[in-house]
Amino acid sequence: MKLLYKPLSLAVSALGGILAGRLFKQAWRAATGEDEAPEATSSDYSTREVITAAVLQGAIFGGVKAAVDRAGARAFTKATGKKLD
Repeated sequence: MKLLYKPLSLAVSALGGILAGRLFKQAWRAATGEDEAPEATSSDYSTREVITAAVLQGAIFGGVKAAVDRAGARAFTKATGKKLD
């Protein structure tokens, strides 16, 4: 059954990545008013701004990944009656 879960998990994770990217962009825009977050190599931003953007992006991606993985595992268990443990 776990073999059946792997392709589903990959597809859901890809969609989660897209969602996380959109959420980060909205959060960055709300926090700074800018459309794009700074690149790590950009000299137009301070180190503090670059690190803040990276931390925010990491937190959003981590949270979305955990939520997507959890929802996928619960849906798989509900559909098949088998736990992924």
